[in-house]
Amino acid sequence: MKIVHANLARGFRGGERQTVTLIQALSQQYPDIQQVLLCRADSPMREMLKNREHIQFVDANKQWQGHFAIGQADVIHAHEAKAVHWAWLHHLVWKTPYLITRRVDFPLKNNFLGKQTFGNAHAIIAISQAIQTRLQSFSQNVDVITDAYSRLPENPPTIEKLQKQFANRFVIGHIGALVDSHKGQLDLLQVARQFRQQYPDCVFLFLGQGADEAMLKAQSADLDNVHWLGFQTDVGSYLAVMDLFVFPSRTEGLGSALLDAMVYNVPIIASRVGGIPDIIQHENNGLLFETGQTVQLAEQIEKMYHNSVFRLRCAAAAKQQLANFSPENMAAKYMVHYQNAVRAT
Repeated sequence: MKIVHANLARGFRGGERQTVTLIQALSQQYPDIQQVLLCRADSPMREMLKNREHIQFVDANKQWQGHFAIGQADVIHAHEAKAVHWAWLHHLVWKTPYLITRRVDFPLKNNFLGKQTFGNAHAIIAISQAIQTRLQSFSQNVDVITDAYSRLPENPPTIEKLQKQFANRFVIGHIGALVDSHKGQLDLLQVARQFRQQYPDCVFLFLGQGADEAMLKAQSADLDNVHWLGFQTDVGSYLAVMDLFVFPSRTEGLGSALLDAMVYNVPIIASRVGGIPDIIQHENNGLLFETGQTVQLAEQIEKMYHNSVFRLRCAAAAKQQLANFSPENMAAKYMVHYQNAVRAT
């Protein structure tokens, strides 16, 4: 079977990490399949997959590129919006079946292109129940396959350095694109400003890059308890030193970074938006707050800070759920859809 994974996104965010995680899991579980990654020439996904066998790379910066290099395939998996258009165009010429993974929690545009691209897909996959609900007005045939945790790289010297740097500090971490309208970092900065005097042993680590980076750094220029660490390839090294993971998103398809925090036994506080409640059950394996409610967020951080027993209980409960979010589980579910698409042709 020849599977084409199409992801034309710039940079590297959660969707790209999940694309890599799926390709890796498929190659391990189904070594006889051939996989092709259609992506930008400068995509970081290439570096992460370069040593994998039976994986071919094809360049495409635009939806009309790469079609003849791909030629005939058994099935196409579109992982983001531009890839959906690419898959539809390829289907028009080669009749190749395609499936779509929808990762964003907002309504699908009800226009000609939306109807054509989603209407001709063999299968539509939502990564959360919230997204499935969004899509049901368009199609009743929407399956849910949640994201998986990633086996993140670690660097022991980095962990040791961070442990020394933040010794005797309570480390509150956040990982996400620096886009406040999506990830809500300004709310966490407001709490950091409050905690600077009230809890001087607390430090806030922000990992990621994005359009709002300069604005966010300017907003926190006077806060010595805030550290901007940029994009890091060894994210696991930073999760290893966190005491608490805070995810104040304003919109979120699922929030796969939460799964990575769970792997590292880091207790979680997250906003009650989108697919996040599919992962976090309030007062069971973490805490949820209403997005934008910074007073409530501060109170919940205080609760975690003061109650180590509660933190450990939440982290343990979260860890027990990880089997449902394994890369192997995700790959097996997608393989069923790939096989169904091939049989239907």
